[in-house]
Amino acid sequence: MGFFSRVANLWSGFWGLFISDLESNNAEAVYEAAIEERIKKHRELKKAVSGIVYLRNKLATELEEKQAALAEVTPQIPVAIEADEDEAALVLIQKKDELGAAIVGIKAELDKVSTQAEEAKSGLVSFQGEIEKLKREKHEMMAKKANAEAQIQIQESLDGLSTDADIRALDNVREGIHKLQAEADVGSEMAGGSLDSKLDEIKEKTSTVSARNQLDEMKKQMAAKKAAQAGKVEKTI
Repeated sequence: MGFFSRVANLWSGFWGLFISDLESNNAEAVYEAAIEERIKKHRELKKAVSGIVYLRNKLATELEEKQAALAEVTPQIPVAIEADEDEAALVLIQKKDELGAAIVGIKAELDKVSTQAEEAKSGLVSFQGEIEKLKREKHEMMAKKANAEAQIQIQESLDGLSTDADIRALDNVREGIHKLQAEADVGSEMAGGSLDSKLDEIKEKTSTVSARNQLDEMKKQMAAKKAAQAGKVEKTI
């Protein structure tokens, strides 16, 4: 197989897949096209059937005319014979025979055409039924397609595969709140161990010790003063 033949086959295969995907994505359009094509074919068949029915009606009318002519000629033959009108009688007899033969031929043709007309009408009705069936199938398949697409969309949302803007927005909000909470937690955890808090703690302890030392010194001074006063009293006595 030559290079161009392989390329042609590859292109044909690609084009077939493309058309198949295109048809799947435009299922409703494909159904509409199929229905329109069948309606067009139905019109053509209807026209053909009308031709058969016209021929049947024409043969039926011709048969009635021939039978009426035969009914008119047949009683004239005895009258011509009784009147010794042999030539007239011969003409009437020949006409009767011709009418009889024509009637037989027309009847045979009418029977055949009538059968064809009935079969054609039956086929036309069946074809019309197929069109209606295809229309119902279209509605059913479109409903199934819509239902399947809805189920797939729901499943993708549940599986976290949805890329809808509202889903992404909610995820971003949730992530932002969690980050903000983490910052607050870090602040609380670091509050007790910061340098400022330790310095404040030391300052508070230093102030307490200084006050305690002053208190002790004041107590000592007061005790010494009391002792001095007590000594003076003892000397006086």
